[in-house]
Amino acid sequence: MSRFSHFLAIDWSGARGERHKGIALAMAELRDGPPRLLQREKPWSRTEVLAFLRDDLPRDTLVGMDLGISLPFADCGAFFPGWDKSPPDAKSLWALVDELSAEDPHLEAGGALRHDELARYFRHRGEQEGDRFHAPDAPTREGRFRVAELAQRAMGCRPVSNFNLVGAAQVGKSSLTGMRVLHRLDGALPVWPVDDLPREGSVLVEIYTALASLQALPAHRGRKIRDHALLNEGLSALLSAPVTGSGPIDDHSADALLTAAWLRRVCGDASLWSPRSLTCALARTEGWTFGAR
Repeated sequence: MSRFSHFLAIDWSGARGERHKGIALAMAELRDGPPRLLQREKPWSRTEVLAFLRDDLPRDTLVGMDLGISLPFADCGAFFPGWDKSPPDAKSLWALVDELSAEDPHLEAGGALRHDELARYFRHRGEQEGDRFHAPDAPTREGRFRVAELAQRAMGCRPVSNFNLVGAAQVGKSSLTGMRVLHRLDGALPVWPVDDLPREGSVLVEIYTALASLQALPAHRGRKIRDHALLNEGLSALLSAPVTGSGPIDDHSADALLTAAWLRRVCGDASLWSPRSLTCALARTEGWTFGAR
């Protein structure tokens, strides 16, 4: 029996501007009914999502946000190796990103990326790489990865480095804007595994919607869900009732709906809360992706 009563999946966006069609929230309740989109008259803004998480979240909700809650640390012993002000842990990283981006509107993270030192660690527009984008001892074209992302790869997913800001699959900007949200939650919502899993109440975890899709629709690996029929096929595999509608659906909404049902289905698996590679030091620095083994 799950200790959670609600399951919220958030497809996130790091794009500039106030409101984003790329932000989608879907909620599933404890029984096997269909997940539903949480919609407003206008697309969600990041500040509205933050306010919802702080003030309007149903009790005992498992929240999954599709972003990286931290940056690689274990490979080099630091987020920003070679910089004497590199933060020692994930919470300090969130605070730094929020501080450097304080002048950016709409919880954007441009200030952090314009910082003379931090900019050296990212791949920027035009494939321009900072001189510290690669790990000093193991340079690869793809850049650095967290331990959780290596676990995702072993499962058949293709994560992109959080230091990469280029391309449709990049997650760097969404991760940095998300870190501003995590910092501003200020303990109101525990973030596993940076925070211990509480015995009761709500908790936020990092999700990767590709993991939900991989489990629900293994024959369609790597394919975006853009129609109701395929979405409902995945929901059926997760023992969820189908959503209403037919024909096209945007992939952000589909990802959120499927992942909300997936969270409900798998959250009782104790092994997902204690993956074998997750140490205390790793939890404090890199965090983890819920569902990665």
